[in-house]
Amino acid sequence: MKNDYKDFLIRNWEEGHRTSATEVIRSVLSEYGLGWEPDGADRDVLQVEECYLAVGGEFWVIEYQNQVVGTGAYYPIKRGEKAVEIRKMYLLPSVRGLGLGKYLLQQLEVAIASRGFQQIWIETASVLTEAVKLYESNGYQKATGVETARCDRVYVKSLQSGD
Repeated sequence: MKNDYKDFLIRNWEEGHRTSATEVIRSVLSEYGLGWEPDGADRDVLQVEECYLAVGGEFWVIEYQNQVVGTGAYYPIKRGEKAVEIRKMYLLPSVRGLGLGKYLLQQLEVAIASRGFQQIWIETASVLTEAVKLYESNGYQKATGVETARCDRVYVKSLQSGD
């Protein structure tokens, strides 16, 4: 995965990204008053290899001028049919409002569909208003059964029939 969007580069996870990816996620969470949970919801960022790569998922970082400014990831889940969950979609404030979030979401969907998955789940928090708007305007339907403590919304989108 190497894709350009304007001056941004979306790259596959490498071990050297761990600290910078962690910092992006921590800072966005704190911006919205949400806690960093290294033993809970954020353990996967500290263990990308086992939580994503080893189970058939992907974890991407978004770089701008050689700095990590965002993250996006997914892994297979047992909810629904041939399903994945998109996780860790975070962008620093300096790169929001440029269409990058929508582009990242679309690239994740393309990668997920190309691997034969049929359903995408996303959990988020209502305070992440930009994220909620992004998902709702891109065909994600509200669902029930939130599994992450700091989240209060869950969405699902089907990829069948050539969506």
